[in-house]
Amino acid sequence: MKCPFCSSSESKVVDSRSSQDSRAIRRRRECLSCHERFTTYERIEEFHPMVVKKDGRRESFDRNKIVEGIVKACEKRPVSMDEVDAFVSDLEKEIQDRGERELESRFLGEHVMSQLRAWDGVAYVRFASVYKQFKDLNEFMDQLQELLSESSRNQDS
Repeated sequence: MKCPFCSSSESKVVDSRSSQDSRAIRRRRECLSCHERFTTYERIEEFHPMVVKKDGRRESFDRNKIVEGIVKACEKRPVSMDEVDAFVSDLEKEIQDRGERELESRFLGEHVMSQLRAWDGVAYVRFASVYKQFKDLNEFMDQLQELLSESSRNQDS
């Protein structure tokens, strides 16, 4: 770390502590050349891939958009915000682990639909009706029939 007073690159850490929001580490340093003290902050480099939409447009990954979509689908349904936050955090971790610079929106949509299907059928159908952009009532009914068939198979087991 370069000293802001004399530009020496030799310093020692005198004190370290977490910042107020715990998203950074505050370090108090002392320059070994001029003995001045200065503060630095160490933060995790956040990686935000670009999301490639169905029409080819690209936009930055936005956790809030995913949360908002899930919350809308789960409105007045028995799904807690803790469950939503935990799922989106796990999804973010999976995205980080992939390390790809671009991500198909389909990947996100399929993951969200899969989780909603496990949580609540109504929330799943709400999300799917927007995500899949059903062309007509028949496509919507086909999706409902598939969900009902799966539900009855699970009850028979």
